[in-house]
Amino acid sequence: MNEIVIELEEITPKEFFGAQNANIELLKKYFPKLKIVARGNKIKAFGDEELLEEFDRRITMLLKHFAKYNKLDENVIERVLTSQSSDDYTTSKQSGEVIVHGVGGKLIKAQTANQRKLVESMRKNDMVFAIGPAGTGKTYTGVALAVQALKNKEVKRIILTRPAVEAGENLGFLPGDLKEKLDPYMQPLYDALRDMIAPEKLAHYIENGTIQIAPLAFMRGRTLDNAFVILDEGQNTTHAQMKMFLTRMGKHAKFLLTGDPGQIDLPRRTISGLKEALLILKNVDGVGMIFLDDKDVIRHKLVKKVIEAYKSIENRD
Repeated sequence: MNEIVIELEEITPKEFFGAQNANIELLKKYFPKLKIVARGNKIKAFGDEELLEEFDRRITMLLKHFAKYNKLDENVIERVLTSQSSDDYTTSKQSGEVIVHGVGGKLIKAQTANQRKLVESMRKNDMVFAIGPAGTGKTYTGVALAVQALKNKEVKRIILTRPAVEAGENLGFLPGDLKEKLDPYMQPLYDALRDMIAPEKLAHYIENGTIQIAPLAFMRGRTLDNAFVILDEGQNTTHAQMKMFLTRMGKHAKFLLTGDPGQIDLPRRTISGLKEALLILKNVDGVGMIFLDDKDVIRHKLVKKVIEAYKSIENRD
């Protein structure tokens, strides 16, 4: 039986192996035909020569990642083990830095490779599309970047908007005035902001218009300049709404559009403005497009399994 021995140098084995050797257990799942043993500062693997070569290559990739970020978790390991090359998961060190110091000293930073690519793309482009399923941190990372831009005085205001399309519900039957009806619908945006800005300051910003949270229809006729603008749930825009929104862009503005093409709540036979825009603008200079996937999910680990389960059904349709 063939064998390789990998010795960890200048790396604390306990941190690389993970709590109760969790990272090693994950490696074993990806290489079920190899016998993998981790003891002391060494990892030994036994098995077929070709598999051992692949294992050695992947471990080297993981070691390089750990040396750069001093961190390994399930998301990183999955990304490294399923990537074709380091280009698929490595980003500049700057993109992994703290974006915002949130409420209670919470450090808010990009957690995954694709989230870091989103940060990088937002620095390079004035318009970025962030596409991916629920829980991949599209909106949260975007709101953090918007708050950072406001704090650094790169913009004078933050504008957060969503198309008012209900996911199987009807806003008309909710009690209260328009604001009371829309506030629950805009809740994910409020939730992100509450993590990043103290309550009194957030209330003041909303009151004086520094931060505006409104349905997409309210954008018509406006020119959005000196602003960081986020269109959330972009998959629920129509052709006309998307064109209207994109043409609101004023001077010194940053536009981030997020969405999940797999969760469209538009009426049947209505083309998603987001899907259309991705095709129309894919070769336009200055427009960035980042595609996140289930490996970027940082909610409960069951969310990842739910996405995979639904994907298997939808692929059969």
